[in-house]
Amino acid sequence: MQKQDFEQLVAEAWLSHIPEKFRVQVKNVALLVEDEPSEEVRTEEELAEHETLFGRYVGIPATERGDLYGVGMTLPDTITIYRKPIEEEAGGDPEKIKDIVAETVWHEVAHYFGLDHDEIDRRRPSAS
Repeated sequence: MQKQDFEQLVAEAWLSHIPEKFRVQVKNVALLVEDEPSEEVRTEEELAEHETLFGRYVGIPATERGDLYGVGMTLPDTITIYRKPIEEEAGGDPEKIKDIVAETVWHEVAHYFGLDHDEIDRRRPSAS
């Protein structure tokens, strides 16, 4: 899949899988697409050689932002979606890629709202 097509899937997942009432609450977050996690990210996440990530949220969750958040210069949080691991997991199947992208975007936005992995698993939306 071309990177531009993958980026379009990410944009569509943002619009179709994140309800508007939550999208409008997401502030100061950059949604990025990268081919795969860098060596620095792999080290930070303590990934084994055979492990990878589909996505990653880095920042201060909305639940932890105090009244002074954003006073002065504040760099945006990031949600990064990793193209190659998703494509590999899906075996190149465009529908599976779309489903994994949607799930990953939802998962990372849930981290923005302060949910941990157990909470995310409990609240996981049904597959489309």
